[in-house]
Amino acid sequence: MSEDDPLPPLRDVVARFGIAPKKVLGQNFLFDLNLTRKIARAAGRLDACDVVEIGPGPGGLTRALLAEGARHVFAIERDERALAALAEIAAAWPGRLTIINADALDIDINQLGDGVQPLKIVANLPYNIGTALLTRWLEAEPWPPRYRRMVLMFQREVALRLVATPRQRAAYGRLAVLANWRCTTQMLFDVAPSAFTPPPKVTSSIVALEPRAEPLPCALGALTSVTRAAFGQRRKMLRQSLKALGPGLDVARLLQEAGLDPTARAEDIDVAGFVALAEAVAALQA
Repeated sequence: MSEDDPLPPLRDVVARFGIAPKKVLGQNFLFDLNLTRKIARAAGRLDACDVVEIGPGPGGLTRALLAEGARHVFAIERDERALAALAEIAAAWPGRLTIINADALDIDINQLGDGVQPLKIVANLPYNIGTALLTRWLEAEPWPPRYRRMVLMFQREVALRLVATPRQRAAYGRLAVLANWRCTTQMLFDVAPSAFTPPPKVTSSIVALEPRAEPLPCALGALTSVTRAAFGQRRKMLRQSLKALGPGLDVARLLQEAGLDPTARAEDIDVAGFVALAEAVAALQA
């Protein structure tokens, strides 16, 4: 279900309020409402959940989310220049948009709204904080989190790192292990630089992530430690790179307990392998 958008073209809104994109804020505006609607629809049904949007700027995606039937949108925007434009959107969809003037890194999304209503996160993330925000959401405790689906825009290079498997050796790393341990990930579509104002120098991609109700049992801290050690020296064999876990750790026994080949490298190990490794570390250190 979609609703008509009663507001003037976004370019006119930006010109009227003088909201020139700022590089320091990682701002690149999307004026194509067909494209923002496509992103909003990728989140699935929006009428039975609250939606969190990060960095709405003048509100192109915000308008699309509301027009596509979002029950309520929490728009987190640190740029005060955009607040008046967002206020016009709030007036056009009364009671369905909450504008939060803050840095998204300072916001606990679990505290938004009533703290119970399921969430979806849909955002054209600012390039300069996108990975940091995603990592925070992926490390949420307890698990599963309040959010049911994330539809996020990243630089294509980052998106490829998110969905990578050991088959994509160059892109596969700690971020892929964390993301695919706790979520299913899917690359949806690319967005050309020409779609933005100003055009970035890179192609962007939309990625969907859905939390797994029951990820493979594993302590987050242990998984963080083993992936940091393994990928910190990714060209070395595990029998060597895992020595970074600390002196006194029997690496040979650790790898045997995890059922891993000591001559393998980090990029050869799938998520299940890293989980087994983390569990073996936790058992040996207990």
